[in-house]
Amino acid sequence: MSWGFLCDLLSGVNKYSTGVGRIWITIVFMFRLLVYIAAAENIWKYEHDEFECSIKQPGCENVCFDHFFPVSHIRLWALQLIVVSTPSFLVVFHVAYRENREKHHNQKLYRNPGEIDGGLLCTYLISLILKTGFEIGFLVLFYKLYNGFKIPHLVKCDMRPCPNTVDCYISKPTEKMIFLYFLVATSCLCIVLNLSELSYLIFKYSHKCYLKRYMKKQ
Repeated sequence: MSWGFLCDLLSGVNKYSTGVGRIWITIVFMFRLLVYIAAAENIWKYEHDEFECSIKQPGCENVCFDHFFPVSHIRLWALQLIVVSTPSFLVVFHVAYRENREKHHNQKLYRNPGEIDGGLLCTYLISLILKTGFEIGFLVLFYKLYNGFKIPHLVKCDMRPCPNTVDCYISKPTEKMIFLYFLVATSCLCIVLNLSELSYLIFKYSHKCYLKRYMKKQ
């Protein structure tokens, strides 16, 4: 998969983000996308081939692997990265709609089409809520699928067609565990940043409305 398209789109989003939003985009680039491409993808590249069981019964290894790893970690992380980045594009589309509307009417309809206010503010808040929801949803999904955020050294499998309970070994479990914790930590950091930005924008908008009402009373 080529990640260049996603990088270009996120770079475009950066123009319309707040300071906290730019930090979020930097973390997605530096600590998630680059780590995924440079290291994590290679670590899980041959996870099925390197999964070994103590018995060579035909089909046993495949069934046990599918039971303990119903979805590949690396593919789920790729899906998570794409899904949590997608809501940011709502802001770009909204700005493009404003610019196209100005061009269609051939007059200035907005002080600045990229300024976060009015309808664009609502779109931005919705994108933050969606990003936070997707991040939390994927963390819960990871936890449910793999019974926690851990990579065991040894798993015991008694699924058919295995003749009895067999020991199965996962390759490089410690290395995989380190990257698992790192990616979970960066996901949690992104959730904190999204909630911080959401709170900041709501507070800023509320303060602005309060000042307007106060000035009218005066």
